[in-house]
Amino acid sequence: MSKPDKTVKRTRDLYVKAEKIYPRQVRGLFARLRVLSVWMLLGLYYVGPWITWEGRQAILLDLPARQFHIFGITFWPQDFIYLAVLLIIAAVALFFFTALAGRVWCGFACPQTVWTETFIWIERFVEGDRNQRMKLDKAPWSFNKVSTKATKHFLWLSFALFTGYTFVGFFSPIRELTDNLILFNLGPWEAFWIGLYSLATYGNAGFLREQICQYMCPYARFQSAMFDKDTLIISYDTQRGESRGHRKRTDTEYKIKGLGDCIDCKQCVQVCPTGIDIRDGLQSECIACALCIDVCDDVMEKMDYEKGLIRYSTENAMEGKETKVLRPRTFIYGGLLLALIIGFFASIGTRTPLELDVIRDRNRLYVETSEGLVENVYRIKIGNMAQEPYTYNISVDGLPDMSIAGPTQIHVKPGEVKAIALRVRVDPGDLTKTANTIFFNAVSVEAPDIRIETEARFIGPALGR
Repeated sequence: MSKPDKTVKRTRDLYVKAEKIYPRQVRGLFARLRVLSVWMLLGLYYVGPWITWEGRQAILLDLPARQFHIFGITFWPQDFIYLAVLLIIAAVALFFFTALAGRVWCGFACPQTVWTETFIWIERFVEGDRNQRMKLDKAPWSFNKVSTKATKHFLWLSFALFTGYTFVGFFSPIRELTDNLILFNLGPWEAFWIGLYSLATYGNAGFLREQICQYMCPYARFQSAMFDKDTLIISYDTQRGESRGHRKRTDTEYKIKGLGDCIDCKQCVQVCPTGIDIRDGLQSECIACALCIDVCDDVMEKMDYEKGLIRYSTENAMEGKETKVLRPRTFIYGGLLLALIIGFFASIGTRTPLELDVIRDRNRLYVETSEGLVENVYRIKIGNMAQEPYTYNISVDGLPDMSIAGPTQIHVKPGEVKAIALRVRVDPGDLTKTANTIFFNAVSVEAPDIRIETEARFIGPALGR
C-alpha cells in the first residue's frame, strides 16, 4: 500500500500551484539600467510605426502586397534570404553575449522581461509596494479590494490593447488602422490579431510572468552549453558570506562567532522577479537582472561592510583563478558575428532591385528557320523590386551576330513580375558545340546603373569550327 501513496504524493508535488511572487522595488545601478532599457525598447516599439520615410510609413511589413518596407529599402518574398541571415545573426549574437555575460539578454532586453516589468510598475502604482500588495491579496473581498483590482486590470487591459494595436500597425498602415479603429471599421484579420496579441500580452506579462522563463522558454534549458568558467554570471561569494546570521549593525565581533557578511535578510530573494535564492548558486531560473546585486550592496553599505557580496563575476574568479575574457569561444562567436554583419550590410548595399529569370523552352532543342538560322525559344521573367516603375531594355550576347525576335523593351511597375517570350537566333556556322553559354541582360532606361545579367544555354547542331 505504501508504493501507491508515494506515487500520489509525487504527482501532487509535480502539479502544485505556483506561489505568486511579489518582487520588491529596489534602487541601484542595475535597476536604473533596467528601467532605461525598458523605456528605450518600449519607445522603439510604440513610436516605430509612426515614423515616416519619403512620404510613407518607414517600417511596414505589408503582407497582402508582399512588400516589406524598412526605411529606404523594400524587400520582396524573393529576398527571404535576408530574413534568414538576420535570424542567424540574432542567434550568433545571443551565443556571443551569453558566453560573455550570461543571460544579460533575458534580464534587460527580452520582450517578456520588458512587458512584465511594465505590468509590475502598473501593479505597484495601483496596489502599492510589496507589503501592501501581499496584504491586499490576503484581505477578504471588500469594495476597496474590488475597486483596486478592477483599476489594475483595467490599466493592464488598456495597455495590452495598445500593445496589440501597435503590433498590427507594423503590418497594416497605422494611420489607416487608427481611422478604422475610431470608426469601428476594422477588418476581421486586423481585429483578430489585435485581440490575440493583446490577450497574449495581458496573460504573459500580467499572470504567467516568471513561469514563461521557468517552464516555457527554451533558452534557460540550453544556456549551460554556452557557459564556461570565464562567463560573467551573478555570483554569491560563499566564502565571505557564510555562515549566515542576523546581527546588529554595531556588532563588530560577528566573525568571532563564526558568522560571515550575509545577515540573512533575504532581500535578495524578495527583489528577484523569478523568486530564487541566488545564495544557492547559479540556477536556470536566474535571468541575470542583477537586482540582487543592487539590494545586497545597499544592505552592505548600511551595515558598513564592503560591497560585492553578490556581484557579477566568473566561476574562475570566485575560485581565485585568472579570468580570460578573450578565449577561443568568444573569438569564434565574435568573429563569426562580425563576418555575418559585414556580409549582410555589404549585400544590402550592393543589392540590385531587379530580378531576371530565363527559362529555355525544353519541348524543342532548337528550330531551323527559313533563313537557315538556328533558333531557341526562352521565357523571360522580369521582377521590379524597386519602389518606382522602370522600363527595361533586354539584350543578349555570348555568340557572334545574335539576334532577338520579340519585344526587347518592357515596362514593369513596382513589385510587378512580367513574363515575355523571346526567340534568339544564331548563324549555325558560329556554333562550335551543342550547348553554348549566352547571357541575357536587362538594363533600366531611367536608371542605367540598375542592371542585371543572367546566364543561359543555347542549343544547336555545332556545325562550326
